[in-house]
This record gives sequence, structure tokens and C-alpha cells, in this order.
Amino acid sequence: MFTKTSKDEDKKPLAPKIPAPPSLLSNDLKVSGNLITDGELQIDGEVVGDIHADVLIVGETANVNGEITANSVRVHGKVTGQVNAKIVSLAKTAQVLGDILHENLAIEQGAHLEGHCRRTETSGKKESDNPISLLVKGSSKTKLEPPPKKPRAEVSA
Repeated sequence: MFTKTSKDEDKKPLAPKIPAPPSLLSNDLKVSGNLITDGELQIDGEVVGDIHADVLIVGETANVNGEITANSVRVHGKVTGQVNAKIVSLAKTAQVLGDILHENLAIEQGAHLEGHCRRTETSGKKESDNPISLLVKGSSKTKLEPPPKKPRAEVSA
């Protein structure tokens, strides 16, 4: 009459995810292909391919040729390709050839950037959420009403 059902087993809480140590690609390593990780990645070697990571550090001896997508990117070496991240930081030794899409951008004096920087917002705000209000000289602050309609002439036959 009273038995455990499989529903009770499904309700077990999942164990919290244990963060993995950062992955490191040393300066004598050359990788040809895409790199994908949910953790932290430090590159000191050469990568030809796209990189998707949570946190990416491009070391001084690194040479990356491909698109970078991450939450946070710190560039000390050479990157050729688009960088798309929430937080982008270019150190004084950085050489970036490509566009940067970012929410926050920091560029140290001496960094070399050849490309466009464009700020992106993913916080859910839309342009219509914060409209621009223009003040016209001579107008009042009250809501403007449309001009009164002109009466129409009636024609009788």
C-alpha cells in the first residue's frame, strides 16, 4: 500500500558543479581546430580556429587566428578575428586585427587594435524602454494635445 515511487527518485537534488581547474595551452603547442569549454582557458601557443570559453586569457606568446566568443577575454598576445565577449581587456602588448563586440572594454596604452569596437547590450533593455525626450524652446512640459479640428462645411442639395 505505501511504497516509494520513481517520482521520489526524480526529486533528488543535483550535486553542485565543481569548477574545473583552468586549461593551459603552452607556447610550444599548435592547435588547428575549434576549442570549446565552459571553464577558463589560457593560451600561450598558436590556435587556428574558433574559441568558445567562459574566461579566456591570450598570453603574450599566443597567436590566435579565429573568432573568439566568451564572457571575459584578456588579450596579451596576437588575435586575428572577431572578439565577442561581455568583458574585453587589451593589455599593452596586445595586437588585435578584427572587430570587438563588447559590453565593457578596457584598452591599455600601447595596445594595437585595427578594427571596429561596438558596444552590445544583453541586459534585456530595448531602445523603446528608454525613449529620448526632446525639449523644444517655447513649449510647456505638459503633454501636447493635437490641434483642434476645423469644422467641415455642410453642403445641401
